[in-house]
Amino acid sequence: MKSLLRIGLIVLAAAAVCAICVVAMRAAYPRPYSEEVKKSGVSPSLVYAVMKAESGFREDAVSRAGAVGLMQLKPATAEFICSRQGIAFEADRLSEGSYNVFLGCAYLNYLLARFSVTETALAAYNAGEGNVRRWLSDEAYSADGKTLSAIPFSETRAYVKKVLKFQKFYQILYGKT
Repeated sequence: MKSLLRIGLIVLAAAAVCAICVVAMRAAYPRPYSEEVKKSGVSPSLVYAVMKAESGFREDAVSRAGAVGLMQLKPATAEFICSRQGIAFEADRLSEGSYNVFLGCAYLNYLLARFSVTETALAAYNAGEGNVRRWLSDEAYSADGKTLSAIPFSETRAYVKKVLKFQKFYQILYGKT
């Protein structure tokens, strides 16, 4: 009887530790602006992975290249997306979470439609659509014109890897989305 009680306590302690780990991991992998993300039509796990990689969920983040907000949009990119969406561009709102996430999701959706492979779309999010189109037309980087076999920018290679890793964590923590 004592051994059954001991086993039960061990199982209970292990379950408590697992629950604490999940809570801690979810705190490290939050899901802000869930309504905007859901409405976007882009996989939430991918959007949140991009947010985590781009800004670490800091609305006030500004890169050396001038990218702004949660999803690190350059003003010119945000203006392009606004024109595609038929809405007014408001540069002073790029640090507003909901506005930035709306535009970032729209841009990500645009790239996913332009490039059939998620990794390629992510490379374009980081390095720019023009660079990726050049790489896809170069046999040194793409055999089929759709998939990148190599990414020449080390920063972009690391970025794509990081986003995909974060996406897996989101899928484990919250389910495949």
